Amino acid sequence: MEETSVLVLNAGSSSLKFSLFDCLPGGGWRLVRRGQVEGVEAALAVLSGRKPAAVGHRVVHGGTRYRSAVIINPEVLSQLREFNCLAPLHQPYNLSGVETVMERLPGVAQVACFDTAFHSGHAEVARLIPLPWDLYQSGLQRYGFHGLSYEFIASVLPEYAPEIAGGRVIVAHLGSGASLCALREGRSVDSTLSFTALDGLCMGTRPGSIDPGAVLYLFQRHGMSVEEVETLLHRKSGLLGISGISNDMRDLLGSAEPRACLAIDFFVYRVTKEIGALTAVLGGLDGLVFTAGIGENSPEIRRRVCESSAWLGIDLDPEANARHGPRITTASSRVSAWVIPTNEELMIARHTGRLLRKPGTAREFPQ
Repeated sequence: MEETSVLVLNAGSSSLKFSLFDCLPGGGWRLVRRGQVEGVEAALAVLSGRKPAAVGHRVVHGGTRYRSAVIINPEVLSQLREFNCLAPLHQPYNLSGVETVMERLPGVAQVACFDTAFHSGHAEVARLIPLPWDLYQSGLQRYGFHGLSYEFIASVLPEYAPEIAGGRVIVAHLGSGASLCALREGRSVDSTLSFTALDGLCMGTRPGSIDPGAVLYLFQRHGMSVEEVETLLHRKSGLLGISGISNDMRDLLGSAEPRACLAIDFFVYRVTKEIGALTAVLGGLDGLVFTAGIGENSPEIRRRVCESSAWLGIDLDPEANARHGPRITTASSRVSAWVIPTNEELMIARHTGRLLRKPGTAREFPQ
């Protein structure tokens, strides 16, 4: 059977990441090309006229309505626009990519793959935000994000570390956006991200958990507008806000400025604190996995997090950590730690292929 291809798009505010995968007979996937360009048109131009059988999109927020990937039609697209206000840095640009593909590649199937979907099985107690009940029922609840990354890690964990794959694992997705996810038997049971992607850990430009009263203070005492507060929380806080230098961990690690050092200290402090909290949720810990830009590439941050979490039984192997693992703890470590590269794009391709193999669809993909 001939190969078919899936174009995967992750559209942001200023650039677009794309990957082209061939779906092979038997259901495997082969990466053909990937890159970063300034829009969908540029991505299609790079493909040199090759027309994909389908396009899979990263869509950050699926709300309560979408608990798994879905084929996009005009009704679905309209419903997804309702969540723009919940993820203003991501959702509008994700959907803009969908609209452009509809115009440029009419008739090509498109699939939305959600960062919230992997967390949709959380117990109600983990979804609650303790506000009036009618607000919760209207959708004001904890969703969790980075789900495509966590789902991929859960899918490959049996290959890397079969001894912990069915146990209690915390995955640390540490990048410009950062969060932790507690896995039990490969399923998400809790996450540090919440109603929006502002909660939890300190991030590149986002603050993570803050006292709601601090936001009221900005309105009441500083006279800031909604737009000004939104900009401050999304673009001026986190590592950038503390350091005054950069939102990039590499810049901060290379700086001797006291505020840069403080920003790093705070980042590690928050990660370590939340590891302890999620360990309590899991009732113990069998493994810790680092992934994403900082998690995969910074031995220094991994070292500091592991040493701060040594009380859990994590015994770091410095040489293994320096060479990026995959296992970075000693053979005798009671809790093992790992470095596993994430691949959200491949996860999107898998979901797209799965949907298009279902009865009632075009069934263009190898079975």
